Amino acid sequence: MSTIEAPRARRVGPEYTRNTVSKGNFEMLAWLFMRLSGVVLVVLIFVHLFVNLLAGDGVHAIDFGFVAAKWANPVWQFWDLVMLWLAMLHGTNGVRTIINDYAEKDSTRLALKTALYIASGVVIILGTLVIFTFDPCALNASGQPLPGSFCPSK
Repeated sequence: MSTIEAPRARRVGPEYTRNTVSKGNFEMLAWLFMRLSGVVLVVLIFVHLFVNLLAGDGVHAIDFGFVAAKWANPVWQFWDLVMLWLAMLHGTNGVRTIINDYAEKDSTRLALKTALYIASGVVIILGTLVIFTFDPCALNASGQPLPGSFCPSK
């Protein structure tokens, strides 16, 4: 009969040992952020889903004009911005934790976390730009408003 080793009991070669010791309470703050941001995200997402899918004509009303009308209100711009930032930071922190748990080499951890932070930064920057530079009055090549555009009458 064979025995199964405890998951953390396996022997790791010296090339896989971690050279750094955690300083401060960053991990505790990251853990706390995950719990608090998760609770806030649940509220943000359920209100988002209710407004977009259940209120009014539901999913059939979602088009360019719907988004333009929604983002004409600064409250919804802020709502979607907070939802974007919290979701990206929450997800990035979760993936960072997974990388720390499973990547054994320091160089692998560094490469994966660098790629993660760059990807997260790009999504946050582009998403923020879309929210704040969104032009609700989309025009076609001849200068006429596109169907469904949210243009103020001239």
